[in-house]
Parts: sequence; C-alpha cells; structure tokens
Amino acid sequence: MSMMISRIGEIAETLRQDQVDCFISALMSADRIFVIGAGRSGFVAKSFAMRLMHLGLTSYVVGETVTPSFHKNDTLIAFSGSGKTKSVMEACETTRQIGGQICLITGTRVSPMAELADCVVLLDTEEESCHVGPDHFDLRQLRGEHRSISAACTPLGTLFETTAMIFADSVISALIEMKHCSIEEIMHRYTNMQ
Repeated sequence: MSMMISRIGEIAETLRQDQVDCFISALMSADRIFVIGAGRSGFVAKSFAMRLMHLGLTSYVVGETVTPSFHKNDTLIAFSGSGKTKSVMEACETTRQIGGQICLITGTRVSPMAELADCVVLLDTEEESCHVGPDHFDLRQLRGEHRSISAACTPLGTLFETTAMIFADSVISALIEMKHCSIEEIMHRYTNMQ
C-alpha cells in the first residue's frame, strides 16, 4: 500500500493545471454530463456520475437503461487508461459526430481517444513491463529491497483506476467549493430507497 500511495503522489505532482482547469470548465458548462468507462474504469466512471448528481449536476452513465440520448450541448467524460478501449472509443466517436464535448481521463499520452478529445487529463500511469524474474529478485535482495514487486508494478491497470478515482473525488471536492454546496444539500440528494 505504501508503494502505491507513494506512486500516486508522484503522479499527482505531474498533473497539469491547464488540463484540470479545462476539465472543470467543461463540467461547469455542460447541459448534461455523460460518463463512460469499461471494466474497473467503468466503476470509477459510475462513482463519478453519482457524485456529480449529489452536487445537483445532471449526469448519466452511458449504457444504463435510463440514459437518454446525447445532444450537442452535452459533455462525455471518458475514463480509459489505454485511450483505445473499443466501447469507450465508439462512444467518443458518436459524441464527435453529434458535436458534443469529449473529456478524456487517461493514463496514456498518445491514443486514438486523445486525438478526438477536446480536453485530456493525463494521469501519467504508463507502467513498465512487470516481468519479475529471478534476476530481478536477486538484484532486489542485494539492494535490500525485500519486496515481491517493484513500486511500478501494480496488477493490471490498478494504478490508473485508483489514481482516476482519487482524481475524480478531488474534482468533486473542488466543485463543492465552487458551487458553495452545503453538506445538507448533498445529503438531500442521497438515495433513500436502499
């Protein structure tokens, strides 16, 4: 956990303020916000949509049965570590055809989605290959690094998903301040049907 926390801190230091400003501006100016992601990135997207709703913004998750049609004054928020996930890419292409705005949260500098997006937030999580073999183990032992994995090696995209969740929650915190939302207002929008 300490290694992952340290790595996420390093990634946070590389965030570009102009990208964050562009992202927040897109959220604030959108008529409606649609979010999409696949797999675990999809869970992060859904969590973000829920928090946007708690703030009183109109948000939907692409692919849900109650999600309406997308219009040109709407904004799509795409979460994709690779920037090339097929289902997310298709949603970006549809958004571009309709004339809506695309915001991409990604871990990859250059990708097909980044080329389509109006706003890209790079969470610089591109990871080295994680082939941990005997040579790597011996070197770590000689250096006194008694760990089974290196700090760069987290399982299958975990670093992007975790960083994306923290980034999304940080944006929510900023929006709470910008919109002067009270805790009472937010709590009023929590579901009471559980």
